[in-house]
Amino acid sequence: MRQITTALATLTLAGGMATTAHADEISMGQDLHDNNCVSCHADMHGGDGSGIYTREDRLVGDLDELVEMVRRCDANVGTAWFDDEVEAVVAFLNDEYYGFD
Repeated sequence: MRQITTALATLTLAGGMATTAHADEISMGQDLHDNNCVSCHADMHGGDGSGIYTREDRLVGDLDELVEMVRRCDANVGTAWFDDEVEAVVAFLNDEYYGFD
């Protein structure tokens, strides 16, 4: 019984760390997005720029397309993000606007 309790506690702790790590990734992605993307998107769509994500004819239809779009924007703007930074922005955008699995 003690082994089962220890195993369950370990799984719970690991799950909590994964949630914290994901929250940290989303926070980093939001910071990168806010500092590098918002002004361009606001110029293109007005307001706070979020219309680019919520418009009816948006170009992103799944997670792979979201990754490609973030990479394309990264190249166009010249931010030269590392893979973990691209992944963080994707995690933020997916959490905030898209909700892809």
